[in-house]
Order: sequence, then C-alpha cells, then structure tokens
Amino acid sequence: MTTMAAPSAFDVRALREGIERADARALLALYADDAELRVVDRKTQPSHPLVMHGRDEIGAMLDDLYGRETSHTLEQVVVQSDRLAFLESCRYPDGVRVLVSSTAELRDGRIVDQTSVQAWDENEPAQ
Repeated sequence: MTTMAAPSAFDVRALREGIERADARALLALYADDAELRVVDRKTQPSHPLVMHGRDEIGAMLDDLYGRETSHTLEQVVVQSDRLAFLESCRYPDGVRVLVSSTAELRDGRIVDQTSVQAWDENEPAQ
C-alpha cells in the first residue's frame, strides 16, 4: 500500500507577521519561484489586470508596497487544502484607506497563483 504525503501547510503566522510588520522579504518567501500575481483595481481593471510573474516581479511590488508609510492589518484568513483567501486593510498617514481581498492557489505550502482586488478611498479620507 502506498501512502500519499500530506500537502505542506501554508504558514498563516508568517503571512500575518509579514503583512503587519510590513516585511516584504518575509512575504516573498511565501511565494513559489514560478508564482503569478494579478491585481485588479480602478486603474487595472479585470480586462487588463496588473500581472506579475515570478518572485523577482512580485518582490519588486512587495518592496514598493510595504516600503510606504502605511499600516497594514490582516483582517481575515482562510486556508483550506490548496486554497488561501485573506482580507488586508491598509491606512495611509493622511487617513486614506485601502481594502484588499485576495485568493490564491497553493502548492507545497507556497502561493503559486494569486488574484487580489483592491478598493481605495476616493473621497475625503475619514479622520
């Protein structure tokens, strides 16, 4: 009889710490070498999303994003087998808020295919 190896578990703690400590390197470690990340928002709409391929492109985006003066909070996270979903809220010093909803496919405990939809405050920021 053969046994199947259990899939590697995704590190939710590393996700939370990476997001809330704005640690782009820690977050990049959660992605597979061949990962793909799509971002949909007002500027990069569903027909033409921003698409990053591989850890180099994803890492550059994470460095930019988490290098800003912004607070980040992991609001919700769900991991089920080879799927991940999480909700992240961000706040800029001027009060502008961003909400990001992400879903991802996992392989060997790493993100291989992620889609993130983000919404930004468009009116005066709430103080």
